[in-house]
Amino acid sequence: MADTLIHDVTEPTPSETRPRRPRVRRTPTTYVLRLIAAAYLFFLVAWPVSLVVTNTFEGGFGSIRLLIEDPDIVVALQLSAYVAFFSVLINTVFGVGMSILLVRYEFPGKRALNALLDLPLSVSPIVVGLALVLVYGGRNGWLGPTLAGWGFDIIFSTPGIIMATTFVALPLMIRELVPVLEEIGIEQEQAAMSLGATALQRFWRITLPSIKWGIVYGVVLTLARSLGEFGAVKVVSGNILGQTRTATLVVEEKYLNFDAQGAYATAFLLAMVSVACIVVVAIIRPKNQH
Repeated sequence: MADTLIHDVTEPTPSETRPRRPRVRRTPTTYVLRLIAAAYLFFLVAWPVSLVVTNTFEGGFGSIRLLIEDPDIVVALQLSAYVAFFSVLINTVFGVGMSILLVRYEFPGKRALNALLDLPLSVSPIVVGLALVLVYGGRNGWLGPTLAGWGFDIIFSTPGIIMATTFVALPLMIRELVPVLEEIGIEQEQAAMSLGATALQRFWRITLPSIKWGIVYGVVLTLARSLGEFGAVKVVSGNILGQTRTATLVVEEKYLNFDAQGAYATAFLLAMVSVACIVVVAIIRPKNQH
């Protein structure tokens, strides 16, 4: 009997240790707001995307098969994948380093730098593409003639497309990681440093495991943004068939040439890559990650 009482006192049941959620009183206003939110998402996101899917497969899998059989379309899809890969890679490395710099260190101009990182979200991609042309253009650009003399062509080539795509997706990784780094704090890193751990050891064993899901979400957002970029790419690529034409440019070309089925099919392939990434992340992430 005594053992039972001690057990009851010292070991609370799971229901006692689990934090209780406050009960929210549901009013008619709550249901109205839910209805408005659902209608907004339906008309702005769900319905248009579903129309793309239904129009893609309106005649079966013929439109997808035609895309795969067209060598120019295959080159465009490969180029989009190539550009997206390097854009994600560059933004991941830069984003992790910049996020640590913003959260862990104090330096003059920090607030200005933090605001400058949001510039790609506020500036039109067309302006970004034009700015890159003015800097790296072959004849009239500031650095274009010098780079061309060294054998480097930036504008109207793959490097220019990668630069434009990387720029427009720049803030996504950083804005995912900064809140995570602020939440985990520096106590564990300070403890490891007091035990003699080097900066590299602290990063690989403490910081990186703590922010890995933030990196995953940032990669998904960056990938989706990179695959869907159009404005800046259109300016810097030159839209050269079989060389600098990306999948997003294919969508525009086919739609303007009254090949709506081909435009829908190409857009469907681009959208499905992003949706697949989101689904995979939702499946593999731990339940306690929100």
